[in-house]
Amino acid sequence: MDNEDARRRFISELWQRFEQLQAWAVENWPDPEHPLSSADFVEARKEILGLRNPSQAPGRSPALQEPEPEQGGPQYIDLNPAPWP
Repeated sequence: MDNEDARRRFISELWQRFEQLQAWAVENWPDPEHPLSSADFVEARKEILGLRNPSQAPGRSPALQEPEPEQGGPQYIDLNPAPWP
């Protein structure tokens, strides 16, 4: 369980730092005509929350678990679909 506790502490601190970064980005965005909002950070939040259980992270299906890169798996997984033709 020590590893699980370390994961929870890490995710908690990461979340706090991300919230600070988000607040800074919204306040300092240089284009006042097109301001940032919290909606612009939704996908990043999903990724951070996916760290709680990596098998449930966005774009990862439990049935399609691929080996890690050091085990011969891909080094990059494209999570963004190609544009519609």
